[in-house]
Amino acid sequence: MNITVAVTGGSGFIGTHVVDKLLDAGCTVRVLDPKAPHRADAEWVPVDVLDTDGLTVALSGADVIFHLAAIADVNDVIADPTLAVQVNTLGTARVLEAARRADAGRVVLASTVWVYAATSAPEVDEDTLFDPNTDRHLYVTSKVAAEMACRDYHTLYGRPYTVLRYGIPYGPRMRDNCVVAAFMKRAMRGETLRIDGDGSQHRFFVYVEDLAEAHVKALLPAAENRTFNIEGAVPVSIREIAESVTELVGRGAVEFGPSRPGDLKARTVSNERAREELGWSPTTTFAEGLARTLAWYEAQAGAEAIDLAAAAIEPAAAAVDQAVSVTEE
Repeated sequence: MNITVAVTGGSGFIGTHVVDKLLDAGCTVRVLDPKAPHRADAEWVPVDVLDTDGLTVALSGADVIFHLAAIADVNDVIADPTLAVQVNTLGTARVLEAARRADAGRVVLASTVWVYAATSAPEVDEDTLFDPNTDRHLYVTSKVAAEMACRDYHTLYGRPYTVLRYGIPYGPRMRDNCVVAAFMKRAMRGETLRIDGDGSQHRFFVYVEDLAEAHVKALLPAAENRTFNIEGAVPVSIREIAESVTELVGRGAVEFGPSRPGDLKARTVSNERAREELGWSPTTTFAEGLARTLAWYEAQAGAEAIDLAAAAIEPAAAAVDQAVSVTEE
């Protein structure tokens, strides 16, 4: 696929997997991130999403822009709400404006199924209308506003866009405070897994490589000016996650605590549009995804152990070299 694709946040959890899939598809990939990309065959422009001028230069010649850079941890949003709105909402507007100035291609926004907290409907799809009177998290507002900015740039300037509303992603390279990561690392240490509430709340988790594959599908012309739910196929309760992790790891216990304020209420999110229009559907079962994730963590732990052993050997080797040198003198 002979096109140039820019990826803001391309060095993050989801971004690295998106970069992998795009490079595998034959795209020229340009990572826009203060942190260097994980692959040497990706171009790198260290630019901030709030720097319109820098973004304009970085997006020159890009056929498609995947805008993944965001503050996605709801706890970080609570800790610094104004920064979250700046990055998630204003950052999106700056990417859209930079793409317009650079006469670059379509902007594909990484949004979230959390936006459905702005509706009271128990079953939702991309045509479900938002209700401004619902109680919701500020993170939701920041992402809804980002989506609206994409549509407004299309209305005002004819700028093409696509919105991908992610389900709850999990898999290798995820943030340590993601629920699957937190549970897995605690279980691997033999610690207790703590659940907010009774654990009955469920999510449609989507394995990160399946999620990344949706971005390749989103390059299709059919995705232009459309919104898609990139959601998992089967609901999994938080309690099921904890029990599955402890069983898979063979260690850990489960305890329950108070519910978390502003948590996402359970909804059934349809991914039928992505199936029909993009030919995308999740193919990795939750059990398979957990097993692959554990294997990755175990490999990481092995690599860390080797690094620690090497670090311990180096001073000893240096001492031996020094002793030999003294003896020779």
